[in-house]
Amino acid sequence: MTTALLRLEGAALLAAALALYAASGASWWLFAVLLLAPDLSMLAYWKGPRLGAYVYNAFHITPWPLALLVGGYLSDAALPLGLGLIWLAHIGMDRALGYGLKETVGFCDTHLGRIGRG
Repeated sequence: MTTALLRLEGAALLAAALALYAASGASWWLFAVLLLAPDLSMLAYWKGPRLGAYVYNAFHITPWPLALLVGGYLSDAALPLGLGLIWLAHIGMDRALGYGLKETVGFCDTHLGRIGRG
């Protein structure tokens, strides 16, 4: 039940970010190109699961994109607003699909449960 609620929360975050992005008039090309950019953080797993989880999780939590949104809003700058919304959409999409924050034992162990086979 808890996992289902967390996945629903992720879907709501994705929907909100998409709606706000559409309303912003920002480039959908930029959205398409950058939607999966936070997943580049998984390259840190080459240095081991502990560092990999730390770096991956740092790029998959909401404070950083929210800071971009606030900064963009306060400075009336469209680019940080768009980047923050793309980043939030990515996080929401991951959560909705069941990809959670990583545990240090390995990439497949997340706060939403084990992903993949095995």
